[in-house]
Amino acid sequence: MKASRSEFLSLRGLRYHIRHWGEEGAPKLFMVHGWMDVSASFQFMVDCLQRDWHVIAPDWRGFGLTDNSGSDTYWFPDYMGDLDAILGHYSPTEPVNLLGHSMGGNVVTTYAGVRNARIARLVNLEGVGMPATRPEQAPRRYEKWLDELRTPPVLRTYASRAEVAARLQKTNPRLSDARADFLSQHWSRESAPGVWEILGDPAHKGISPLLYHVEEIMACWSRIAAPTLYLEAEDTDLWRWMGKREEARGEIDRRIATIPQVSTRMIPDAGHMLHHDQPEMLAEIIEGFLLAS
Repeated sequence: MKASRSEFLSLRGLRYHIRHWGEEGAPKLFMVHGWMDVSASFQFMVDCLQRDWHVIAPDWRGFGLTDNSGSDTYWFPDYMGDLDAILGHYSPTEPVNLLGHSMGGNVVTTYAGVRNARIARLVNLEGVGMPATRPEQAPRRYEKWLDELRTPPVLRTYASRAEVAARLQKTNPRLSDARADFLSQHWSRESAPGVWEILGDPAHKGISPLLYHVEEIMACWSRIAAPTLYLEAEDTDLWRWMGKREEARGEIDRRIATIPQVSTRMIPDAGHMLHHDQPEMLAEIIEGFLLAS
């Protein structure tokens, strides 16, 4: 495995953990993880990169070694604010190569439409957003949010790190024992003897009171100026979030088609955690895209 190193920055009032691979002088490649994940999740893909890169990957607020937000609710625009601060710190003037997975893919793609001059090339790994909503859903959404504030969510604990690894493999049966063991070291910590906690703020489990306005997101995506690569797994389970498969397929394609300079690839023998399932293939495709003239 390629060695990584940790750095902690004070960003927007939080102590932010940033993971680095590679030398400082190498071309920069920023990677941001998805919901209930951590920056170390990219280790296997980074190991497969053939060129020298300085990979910079944060733990989002409330995940991994970054501080919790201090609030009982997490707001999508805060991820964009954090990303803007991170890019401003490491690359204040130079356009960047930016990659995001799942929730992180939604963040970077929306950001790329807002700060379109800041992005050189963009890679989205299954970051298609949430199901579209209707205004009449708002009263019940607010009601549910208020109810949850009275009984904050909790995350279950595990008796050993091996149990954490087994939990990861339950979610992704393709995950090898070695990779599950590695991820469990970064996805959890022992808070007391025989008590392993997931490194994620339980508040992430709570419902957001705000509806997902997909047309607003697509308006941002339509302003992206950078060449964009969208990667999706053949065995994805995006349908868990996006609704019935047939309808969701059309909606995903509609959203991706909004991006002006987008190319798409389907990754075989992979699920939603495609950077765990096919890191060699992803690394080759992504490097080819980033280095294309």
